[in-house]
Amino acid sequence: MTILAVDFGSTFTKGALLADDGTVLGTASTPTTGTQRRGDILDGYRELRARLDVPGDAVVRACSSAGGGLRLAVVGYERTVTAQAGHRVGLSAGAKVVHVAAGELTTADVAGIRAARPDMILLVGGTDGGNSNVLLHNAARLAKGAIGGHGAHAVPVVVAGNVDARDEAAAVLATTSRPTVLAGNVLPQIGVIAPDSARAAIREAFLHHVIGGKGLSRDPAFTDMVETATPDAVLRGVEVLASVAGGGDVLVVDVGGATTDVYSCLTPEGEDASLRKDVVAPLWHARTVEGDLGMRWNAEHVVEAAEAEHLLDDVRNLRALRAYAARVHEQPGSLPVDDAERALDLELARLAALAAVRRHARPAQPTEAPRPLANVTALVGSGGVLRHTDGAGRDHVLGAVLADHAGGWRVPRAARATVDTAYLLFAAGLLAADAPEAARAVAAQIAR
Repeated sequence: MTILAVDFGSTFTKGALLADDGTVLGTASTPTTGTQRRGDILDGYRELRARLDVPGDAVVRACSSAGGGLRLAVVGYERTVTAQAGHRVGLSAGAKVVHVAAGELTTADVAGIRAARPDMILLVGGTDGGNSNVLLHNAARLAKGAIGGHGAHAVPVVVAGNVDARDEAAAVLATTSRPTVLAGNVLPQIGVIAPDSARAAIREAFLHHVIGGKGLSRDPAFTDMVETATPDAVLRGVEVLASVAGGGDVLVVDVGGATTDVYSCLTPEGEDASLRKDVVAPLWHARTVEGDLGMRWNAEHVVEAAEAEHLLDDVRNLRALRAYAARVHEQPGSLPVDDAERALDLELARLAALAAVRRHARPAQPTEAPRPLANVTALVGSGGVLRHTDGAGRDHVLGAVLADHAGGWRVPRAARATVDTAYLLFAAGLLAADAPEAARAVAAQIAR
């Protein structure tokens, strides 16, 4: 059996042709049609199949972030408790959290959610057996609010709050036929966070209510083949990578044109493993998205963030960097044309990676502890800037992350840095549930 793993991205559609034992037979990418230019998203997919000479009986496994990916609004009880828990779970499910609201929704709050243009709403609130009034009030507000249309065409709601009030909340949402998916509570008790049920529900809502609604293809084959959002597949791939990386913790930094995403799979030790010190417990398998740290669309913001982090003191030619960032910010399709511009591009990547990892590791609240990164044994870089540079360029970016003593935590003691040059993490994630051995074989090729 041959497997074709496909990632429908907003800019490029990537594919990996795999044998059933996980051996990589080939990889390729094509511009994504239907988003960046006229056409159907499957036009680029068919070109990809032709490039890889995919057998007609190959099994296709696909994920997608095309059309802007999954935009999620979180509505919770308290901003520092259930809303924060919902935010973390949403990120781990592959969503871009575009709005967070807390407390009893007002008319203005509903307008704020509408203005954020979410594809989905995650409704949380109350521990199991605790307060239900806010959850039910917010369900009523969301039922009546014209967010994304009315009835079956409205933005779907995933209910993942107090389980004792969950059915009543679903009944309220059903009065206006708003699509609803039920899940377990993301915060069943103080100090405990339970992401798996909500992640599965978000995935279900994404497949049934979101991916087909973006108008990316007229062919139902597209919605039939897509299994999940790309970042969700990548996080599962990172989890597989952690299982083949010698038992150590794994950190992944994906430096993209619009955002820099950071993934980590950590194993808590000592009191981190046994004590519930934080009101919202940390997710040990987590993802963060830095929407202002991008190599192109947000290049100027990378420099601003680096200045706030006091990272510009080591930049030799700061004036040239600022000028380059301003130019690529205005012309996001541009690529470096000579060695000087390639050096500036790598410097932007270094600053984006440092700022993003610092944000990923820092606690959400002053009373919480930073994420423990000292036991990270594998740092994996991803993104075009890292895939298309040489070893010295990769060391410039990833070496800076491993040597950053100013982030506020202990740096990794014995980490090995590598780059997912063939872009296989998503493929390992797509295979993780149904073909775990093949997924491990794919991930092992990244860990080499």
